[in-house]
Order: sequence, then C-alpha cells, then structure tokens
Amino acid sequence: MEDVLLNKKLQQITAVILRKKEELAEQKRHYHFYDHDVYIQLVPWRENLIKIYAESISINEEHTFQILEKWGMEVANVLTTLQLPLDIALEEISYYRNQIGEIITEEAKKENFSFDLFSKVISRYNLVVDKAVHWVSKSYMKEYTDKIQSAQYAIDELSIPVVRLTKEIGVIPLVGEIDTHRAQILMENALKQGDTYKLSSLIIDLSAVPIIDTMVADQLFKVVAALKLIGIDVVLSGIRSEIALTMVQLGVKLNDILTFNSLYGALDYTHSRMQ
Repeated sequence: MEDVLLNKKLQQITAVILRKKEELAEQKRHYHFYDHDVYIQLVPWRENLIKIYAESISINEEHTFQILEKWGMEVANVLTTLQLPLDIALEEISYYRNQIGEIITEEAKKENFSFDLFSKVISRYNLVVDKAVHWVSKSYMKEYTDKIQSAQYAIDELSIPVVRLTKEIGVIPLVGEIDTHRAQILMENALKQGDTYKLSSLIIDLSAVPIIDTMVADQLFKVVAALKLIGIDVVLSGIRSEIALTMVQLGVKLNDILTFNSLYGALDYTHSRMQ
C-alpha cells in the first residue's frame, strides 16, 4: 500500500513538471545569443530533456537511461550540424538540473516527504542528469570525430588529384611531403581514377615534393608496380638536380622507372609514344 501511495506521489511530481514543460523551455529564449533559426531547432530537444527529467522520477531507471542514450545522440547530431559547441548542451543540462530540482524540492515539501525519501528521489534524479552529461559528451565527440575524419578524407582526395590530360594520359601533381598516409591515398587514387578513366599512361609529377628518401622511393615503387598490374605505364617527372644528388647519396635507385626533370618532357615523351 505504501509503495502504491509513493508511486502516486512521484507520478504527481512528474505531472507537475510536464505541465510546466513548455514554460520551462521558453525561459531559455532570453538567456542566449542564438538567432531565431537556431533557437527553433534547439527547442524540441530541450523539451525532450525536460520530459526525460520529469519521467525519470517515476519510471524504471534502466528505461530512462536507454531513452537518454538516444536523446544524447540526437542532441550531438543537432550540435554538430549547426556547428555549435558542446558547452551549449552541457549548460542546458545544468540549467534544467537546477530548475527541475527546485520543483522536486517544492513538491516534496508539499507531500511531506521524509528526509530519507527526499534524498533517495533527488539522488536518483541527479544520477539521471549525470547520465545525460555522459551520453551527450560521448555522442558529441563521436559525431565530431566522424566529421573531422570525413573532412580529412576529402582534403586528402583533393590533395592528390588525378588530372586527365588526354583520353589516355593522366598526371598526378604531388605537393608537399609524402608520408605513409599520403602514399596510401596516392595508391588508392591512382588505381581508382586510372581505372575509371581507362588510362594507358600516368605521369607522377614530383616538382613540388621537397625531398625523396628511401621511404618515399619505396612507396613510389609500390604505386608503380600496382599500376602496371592494371595495364598503366608510369613515368616520373620533376626530379630536380638537388633531389637527384640526394637520391644518389642515399643509394636510392628507381630501377626501370622512366624519369624526366620536367613535366613537359614527361608529357612530350608519353604523347609521342602513343602515336
């Protein structure tokens, strides 16, 4: 009987908070610099947070945590889409912790909750708020990391383009140092675009590569070998005199790979061989 009475009281507190949901959500309109469009998009998940807080008082704890996990992912998506910082969500969570905590306290006084009962209710509520912080932070970092990785992949794709010069000849103008990661992008782009364009010859231009050491040479050998396997001949251009000297001193040998000191020379040779 006591449990039934307690549940009824808890449900009453939930009902009081839910009745004030829109009012509570509207309180934030005057607190921030958001423009109107951003504000409109924040309102639904703010109201949802208030609803979760309210229902956490009277429903199963595990079920509340499951709802919070989904809510956290939705919030993270909104923030990253609008390019808003995580601080905004954390501030919202903290703000409503205090606002709804005051409502719980007032209603508990009206219902003459014992200190132990009030402590139990408010502790459970605070645990839910802490979980909200956890799921928003975790989901936001995942969304942020995914977007950074996608952006980096796009940058990598653009930094090593395959430019189609004629129907059968393409060129890859490399700029900057070639590390293991960029070498992998070079391999992927050369194979994919070379096959897509149905190229017969590909010029890899090294004019803007500051240094060629044994590691870079080894990566180039692998790219050349892979391209030959799909029927594309490769020549290298842009090997300057100082780079050639360094390669000789390091004992780097390009074996049977044709090299030219300029892109013009490589293109002239490749074009004449096609005729």
